Amino acid sequence: MKILGIETSCDETAAAVVENGVKILSNVVVSQIDIFAEYGGVIPEIAARSHLEVILPVIDKALSDAKCSWGDIDAIAVTHAPGLLGSLLIGTLTARTLAILHNKPLYAVHHLKSHVYANWLNIDDDIHTCSRVAFDRPVVTSDQRLPSPCQTSDSLEASVHHCPPFPILALVVSGGHTQILYMPAHNQFEIVGTTQDDAVGECFDKVAKILGLPYPGGPAIAKAAIKGNASKCKLPHPKVKGLDFSFSGLKTAVLRAIQKETKVLISYPSHKLKELLTPRQVADFAASFQKTAVDILREKMELALKQYPNVQALVVAGGVSANALLREEMKKAFLKELENWQREDKHLGSMATKMEDKVQTKSLPVFFPAIQFSGDNGAMVGAACYFEIQSGVKPTNPYTLNIYPRISVEN
Repeated sequence: MKILGIETSCDETAAAVVENGVKILSNVVVSQIDIFAEYGGVIPEIAARSHLEVILPVIDKALSDAKCSWGDIDAIAVTHAPGLLGSLLIGTLTARTLAILHNKPLYAVHHLKSHVYANWLNIDDDIHTCSRVAFDRPVVTSDQRLPSPCQTSDSLEASVHHCPPFPILALVVSGGHTQILYMPAHNQFEIVGTTQDDAVGECFDKVAKILGLPYPGGPAIAKAAIKGNASKCKLPHPKVKGLDFSFSGLKTAVLRAIQKETKVLISYPSHKLKELLTPRQVADFAASFQKTAVDILREKMELALKQYPNVQALVVAGGVSANALLREEMKKAFLKELENWQREDKHLGSMATKMEDKVQTKSLPVFFPAIQFSGDNGAMVGAACYFEIQSGVKPTNPYTLNIYPRISVEN
């Protein structure tokens, strides 16, 4: 089954052709990062107009790269929620029109589901940057036709030894979301933890702006942190009960620490603080912030693993999943958690004995999407759509499909 996936939820115009949920036949992404770097963030109206300019050429290129005609496409999948209203409108209106014009079933896909299913995609390293002439903006494509390691078929009972086994705990971290999802099976999502204010990616962007680092903040802070001392600045961990998160206080703590370091009043304009910082101070604050943010995510996932000891895999998804320190620390934390289960078994009774047997005989994997699929892309939309179809989800009516800028993944 070949699915055309379309993604325009924020500032990436993307389309891809995915076969059987795992095999990438093409992937095209036109980024607006160069546009919004000047502003330090996404401007919704400009993002929508930019999508409108390139979406049809992007789709045409995705079909061309996949060596597919419309007759080869079995379904169209499009992100309909959540995201920027104008951006979602461009993607869904285009998908609806194409579905009607070419008589193809249309599937509306939730953005967070797509990020999770990026972990099912089979990839290689043949990702290259195409000419900027066609769209006057960066275009990234992939043309991968290697056999998938997830030997799947049109049945969910197919062997997927190299894909995440269920039940799963998924940590979704991006500029707009920070959530822990429990997945007992395909296309079943339960939110067990969420941010009460800022998303972690948003916090990265805001701290980067204070430090005078370019947009987007995640890669900029990671790069600056390489030369910094992560122990230089002690930052607090928000006291949030359960598996929920809070990052607004961390952002303020960084601001106050910088104000203290530069010996200015708290009323001093935050956008001028960068002028008072040396490159060494910027690197130290970047490293300290990054370590604290990653530690907060790690601690919550350690707690989640204790509350859901039946999980068979941990999945990390979303734009922030590209962070190298997060990848390293989450893997370490997961192994450490297994050791803790073994040490604490004697206090947990017969249930713990069963867990001890499980830990001693089984190593639970941690999955991350390939770096190039951590951000928004059409391939992840196609993958999510495939597993929705296999789970019995019916196509939506292209004449009535609506968008939802804010809606839970549980709906």
